Amino acid sequence: MQDEDTPTPQELPTTGALLRSTVVAAVVAAVLLVTVVLPAEYGIDLTGIGGVTGLPRMGEIKRLLSQDAGAAGAIESCEQDCVCNAEGIATALPASRPADGRRLEHETTVTLAPDKATEVKLVMSKGATVEYSWSSDGGAAFFDLHGDSRSANVDYHRYSKGTEQSLEGQLIAAFDGNHGWFWRNRSPETISITLRTKGAYSEIREMK
Repeated sequence: MQDEDTPTPQELPTTGALLRSTVVAAVVAAVLLVTVVLPAEYGIDLTGIGGVTGLPRMGEIKRLLSQDAGAAGAIESCEQDCVCNAEGIATALPASRPADGRRLEHETTVTLAPDKATEVKLVMSKGATVEYSWSSDGGAAFFDLHGDSRSANVDYHRYSKGTEQSLEGQLIAAFDGNHGWFWRNRSPETISITLRTKGAYSEIREMK
């Protein structure tokens, strides 16, 4: 007895039909690649259609986030007795050291051209607390509040990140080491960021 659900040879698609379906699928995939995937993932808009949908902006944001992660990683790879700029190049290390271990208070201002980055770190002991506030005189800036430590064998520990024009809070050191802020200026204009810190830290380092 023949299964009624089994298609007859006449009902099966021909080789030509299969080839046409394959070609159509390939064309549709290529169109989606050019009009959706490239603008959304990489900010590349070859046809101009992405500009209407806003997809290139999404791709640009992803590219900037990738750059920020790479820059922060390059900075974190430096040893504690040096600093690195956003390209990972070691530079001079200006520092302020208290003579008697008192609680410190500083106001530090950094200036960033468009798409440039910098970092300010505090040397803190585990459990030490610092009150902080920072603000930009221009647009919002990407920030990454994190720490690192050679003695504690910690390459990178994130407290928080985001994009803000100003922020304040309390930083509690999770371990002995360096704790502070990485900023990148994503606006088209030069901005200055002013950081105010007060609390139990022994040193402040501006990493350019």
